[in-house]
Amino acid sequence: MMKNMTPENIASACHGQYHGPEDIKLNCVSGIAIDSRLIEPGWLFVATKGERVDGHSFVGQVMEKGALCALVEKEPEVDCPYILVSDTFRALREIAAFYRNQLSCKVIGITGSVGKTSTKEMIAGVLTAKYNVLKTSGNFNNEVGVPLTLFRIRDEHEVAVVEMGISDFGEMSRLTAMVRPDVCVITNIGECHLENLGDRDGVLRAKTEIFEGLSEEGDVVLNGQDDKLITVGEVNGKKPCFFGTDECYADDVVSRGLLGTTCKIHKGDMTVDADIRVPGIHQIKNAMAAVCVAKLLGLSKDEIERGIPSVTALAGRGEVTEGEKCTLIDESYNANPVSMKATLDALAETEGRKVAILGDMFELGENSDALHAQVGSYARTAGIDVLICIGENARHIYEGALAAGNDIQEDETDFMLRRFETKEEFLSAKETILQDGDIILIKASHGMHFETLKKELAD
Repeated sequence: MMKNMTPENIASACHGQYHGPEDIKLNCVSGIAIDSRLIEPGWLFVATKGERVDGHSFVGQVMEKGALCALVEKEPEVDCPYILVSDTFRALREIAAFYRNQLSCKVIGITGSVGKTSTKEMIAGVLTAKYNVLKTSGNFNNEVGVPLTLFRIRDEHEVAVVEMGISDFGEMSRLTAMVRPDVCVITNIGECHLENLGDRDGVLRAKTEIFEGLSEEGDVVLNGQDDKLITVGEVNGKKPCFFGTDECYADDVVSRGLLGTTCKIHKGDMTVDADIRVPGIHQIKNAMAAVCVAKLLGLSKDEIERGIPSVTALAGRGEVTEGEKCTLIDESYNANPVSMKATLDALAETEGRKVAILGDMFELGENSDALHAQVGSYARTAGIDVLICIGENARHIYEGALAAGNDIQEDETDFMLRRFETKEEFLSAKETILQDGDIILIKASHGMHFETLKKELAD
């Protein structure tokens, strides 16, 4: 059951009107969902209107499945208990804020331009060595996903690690009002969602809205190697914990390519032997952030060292698949200039013929062409062997790489550069480019659907 989550209390929290039997309104719901397929007996169904589907048409079905009540914007066509509101999306946020107030667990809120999910996984993995931890699943990090994440928290959970993603001003304010984090973590301030946020200073302002919901005694953990975040002097009268500085740093770094990295992480009087089993040197920053959070929550050195190796890469976010003909690094979930460069660095650390297949990055605003070109220039000198550019915007990645190559003597490198308009064009020509034993990175914004390349290349 969800603590104090009766239809009566839910209706009060979202300024709705309850209609139905008196005894029903006093029963706690067992769960909350907006997807009718997920409804179980005793749950609340929230009917939302999407671009293609209106949840109100499924109220009858969820009642047959045993739903306790429905939250709707209009009277249902079937006779059932319901809560009537003017906007179910706003009600979802208000209900989540009410439920958060009932919870006693510590909540970690994570945001940033790059690395939110991998940092979330690292922090949750480390904290699991001591606590019962709930973490954000999949991409449930926006104004719909965050409430659904909070609704999964139960009495047995001691810590919740909540990812918070935004694309415009004001969104983080609404998210943090629900989450009310005890610890805020910001991974970096990069060039993303610039169509709405303008520049990196705008990204900083939007991301740091997370501090508005920070509990009075809460803590802030920031990337001290980020030129924007390092300007944050204090929050609620407390100095942030910076990682990547003398306050928390790593040394004795040993890269093991696709197997990960080992290093020592120093935080105060504690030195942690970190066995990171996710590829990429950049994962060290995620581990440092996790060490900072873990120390704030009272974990010992042994617990931290046990938690770090438990973290593995997720599909589309650095997952490594070893096939008969090639090894794939799947970074197809999303992309922006900072994450592109970081994954190119991870590819360059591997042993073998290194192939990067890069596609369009979206929502980069008026500087999109130049930002794509910067990635191409970076790729040209990153230490990879083959760069394949796919898509309309990726033409500028290609041109950036081509321009960078003009400054390199031909006898210095055997670099292959190719460009294709579509994935299908590339797949038709792949046999002339790829070789057995290649290490292949695939990365683009989610809208490019590069996950389809993984299947084609793995077969």
